[in-house]
Amino acid sequence: MPGAVGRIPAAPPAPPAAVAAVVGPPAGARAWHDTPLGPPEQWDPALHAVVDLLLSSPVPMALGYGTELALIYNDGYAELIGTKHPTAFGRPLAEVFAEGWHEPGMGDVIERVLRTGQPQLQKEVLLPLVRAESGLVEQAVFTRGYSAVRDSHGQVIGMLTVTAETTQVTRRLQSLSELTSALSGTLTLDDVARVTLRNAAASFDADQVAFGVDDGAGWRVVRRVRGELLDEADERLPPLWRRFPADSPAPLIVTAGSGTPAYHADGQPLLDTALDRHDQKIRALAALPIRTPSTRGALTVGYQRPHDWSPAERALLAASTELVAQAAERARRFETQHGMSQLLQRSMLPEHLADLPRMRIAARYEPGVDGNAAGGDFYDSFTLPGGQLAVVLGDVAGHDVQAAALMGQVRAALRALALTDPDPAVVLHGLDRLVQSLGAEAHSDELFVTVVYGVVEPETGQLTVASAGHPAPVLRRPTADGPVSARFVEVPPGVPLGLDGVRVAVTVDFRPGDTLLLYSDGVVERRRQGLSAGLAALAEAVAGAPSGDPRALCAVATGAVPGATEDDVAVLAVEHATAPSRSAGLEVPAEPTAPGRVRHWLTAQLNAWQVPEAVIGSAVLCTSELTTNALLHAGTAARVEIDLSPERLLVSVADSGTRGTVTRTRTEALSSRGRGLGLIEQLSDAWGTDPTVRGSTVWFEMLIPSTGAESNATRPD
Repeated sequence: MPGAVGRIPAAPPAPPAAVAAVVGPPAGARAWHDTPLGPPEQWDPALHAVVDLLLSSPVPMALGYGTELALIYNDGYAELIGTKHPTAFGRPLAEVFAEGWHEPGMGDVIERVLRTGQPQLQKEVLLPLVRAESGLVEQAVFTRGYSAVRDSHGQVIGMLTVTAETTQVTRRLQSLSELTSALSGTLTLDDVARVTLRNAAASFDADQVAFGVDDGAGWRVVRRVRGELLDEADERLPPLWRRFPADSPAPLIVTAGSGTPAYHADGQPLLDTALDRHDQKIRALAALPIRTPSTRGALTVGYQRPHDWSPAERALLAASTELVAQAAERARRFETQHGMSQLLQRSMLPEHLADLPRMRIAARYEPGVDGNAAGGDFYDSFTLPGGQLAVVLGDVAGHDVQAAALMGQVRAALRALALTDPDPAVVLHGLDRLVQSLGAEAHSDELFVTVVYGVVEPETGQLTVASAGHPAPVLRRPTADGPVSARFVEVPPGVPLGLDGVRVAVTVDFRPGDTLLLYSDGVVERRRQGLSAGLAALAEAVAGAPSGDPRALCAVATGAVPGATEDDVAVLAVEHATAPSRSAGLEVPAEPTAPGRVRHWLTAQLNAWQVPEAVIGSAVLCTSELTTNALLHAGTAARVEIDLSPERLLVSVADSGTRGTVTRTRTEALSSRGRGLGLIEQLSDAWGTDPTVRGSTVWFEMLIPSTGAESNATRPD
């Protein structure tokens, strides 16, 4: 029970005394004469005083009286026992608290107090309690004090307990540990925001929580309100940050700027800056500042009812905010370093690939290790003076600025050499001399560079390729009647650049419909797995791809081998198209009407190209979802591009504000935002995300149903 239990002999009632009228029992309880105490006029004066004190106290108190330890309690105690009131009043303790009678810390403690007459204090006791709201039994935490009650003759006639439930306090203290653990796994401010909002909403049972930081151009704030439908996909998507001007009068911004906490017990603290009805309904608000060497911000917790912020609650808020501040500081430093490393890495990669009528090209790069260092993987494609297409992919050993710098030098030198003489063997020989020279200049023999370089002749349909210690490319080839084949080009591996070896070029057919895939060793190498197993998995995945589209094939290749890799991953794919494709693009401003504009434009464009209606409907829906996500999460303008070939429709939406990749997640029908990715996965034949120098691109591919004859949609303009 949340109070006293036990059995003692009942003392005979004292002779009636002239005492003041006792306070009445709690509402709904039985009358005094129906309890073992009997009519108040027959009570012992000492018993009368105890009962009067008990019933007048705002603190939960209870008395176990007589042989049966009849339970007498006040209104505060009635709230603690929930649905047991009012039938518990006057009944024996053993009946009222039968579910916990033999629990340690209940009957045994009571009997000890009654036997010795010594008071007892129990701190943080876990006992079963029936909640009035749900009617369910749960384990609650109590702090209880016990004292023997004596009559005017000094004889023990019962025991008084003063009880305080500390479940909420205990849970909030536990939440600090949970918050510390959750924040330890955060890397970015998006991560910190997600963890902070989730924890604060649960720990304080708040109607609204918000987290905001200064980003140099103003303030960005993200919030969570009670009742939001959030599933796994929503939790993993970037939070919906809202921007506020630097001089905004919003309490969060004022507190963040001043560094002074603010507590509002009742009123409408968000009325002047309310974004919607949720803000308007907030009556009580606490705002705590976040101050670190590199971050200014604040955390707010609000209720839709008046709320007095107790000293204990303020201390817990301050401790939670301090933990959040430390995590925000770590995240800001990580993002700064990560952003510089990634910008250096991606700035050394081509922002645009070559564009030839029947050559479709795509590339993909993903950093290895922890994504926080510049790497040495690189790729490039460019048109040669004779109209050929040059493609290259290389790997410089290391994950530091030196590796990235060497990568930039090798890539620039390769292009210069190829524009002079495109022969792969000649180009690799020139690069070998460059790396040897750089090694001698740095007094190092540890410069290690592998490269595969090829030249495609569009007119003759031939590929000439040479390798300097790099894995052989994969050639995907469809057949008229049989399955798609994927084989490795039989090119001599050669030795890495800088070792003064011979590299031999080979020439193979590169027919319309073929796709060539270049890749780094991070695609196929895994710990505790042989290289041959990784190569076999890559070939199988490429052969099983739904089409030879380069962008889709790059996504397939990066996920072909299970398991994580610590190395960088780079892939470049070239498709020799059977017919020229059609393409179009649209710049999308960051405004609410943009998704509708995209839907109208895409519908008109695809209808003009006579794309099947079923494909148009699905494509428009998916594109609208991607555009909405880009505008919400990036907060910047976006660009929609479409490319139609005889076999498939490719749609991409690029922004300049998101970081990282969009994670594939399981979504539910009630998802408020993650549902878009689930729809794309269901409606498209392939989809993925490609990080870029200044943002990311999300794309999807839909195959065009075969009609048995050449469709009008496949005819070039």
